[in-house]
Amino acid sequence: MRKPAFYLINALTLYRLFSAPALIWLAVAGQFEVFKWLLMLSFLTDAIDGPLSRRYHLHWKKGPLLDSIADDATVFAGVMGAFLTEPLFFLPSVYPFLGLLALFLIQVIFALIRYKRVTSFHTYLAKAAAITQALFLFSFFWIPDWREFTLTLAVVCTAFDLLEEITLVLLLEKWRANVPSVFYLNHHD
Repeated sequence: MRKPAFYLINALTLYRLFSAPALIWLAVAGQFEVFKWLLMLSFLTDAIDGPLSRRYHLHWKKGPLLDSIADDATVFAGVMGAFLTEPLFFLPSVYPFLGLLALFLIQVIFALIRYKRVTSFHTYLAKAAAITQALFLFSFFWIPDWREFTLTLAVVCTAFDLLEEITLVLLLEKWRANVPSVFYLNHHD
């Protein structure tokens, strides 16, 4: 029973990872209708692979890292597609996006220096950021009246998530996956 679940969960994660370049290609090709449906399918696979993994008590050492990379690739593809759909919408948000990009790069660089690999903390804030990012992209394509609000929500949640992850990199000497929050660290860490 666990072996099929293991393959299914990893297939969902690999789908997100390998669909990201295809999503970008669809956006560049102007196939926004197909793009938005496949993007939502990617977010759906992200929503179910973690709970399935916990339900079946499946813990693969590379799983959280692969999941984090697939998550980042999906969000990047989604933002690229939204930008290519309507670039003028993003013009007023260029500085917040540059700020998020700077925080993301700081977090990645710190992690590579400290751990020789990217992080995979999967904090509560990271989950909240992922939900708000998906909500923004959903509203971007289906509920345009919510775009500004959901974009602001996603930017704020993502900024707090990245700040917490930078803090975790600075506090944790050894690489760890699935750290719920900086508030869950004991004095041993």
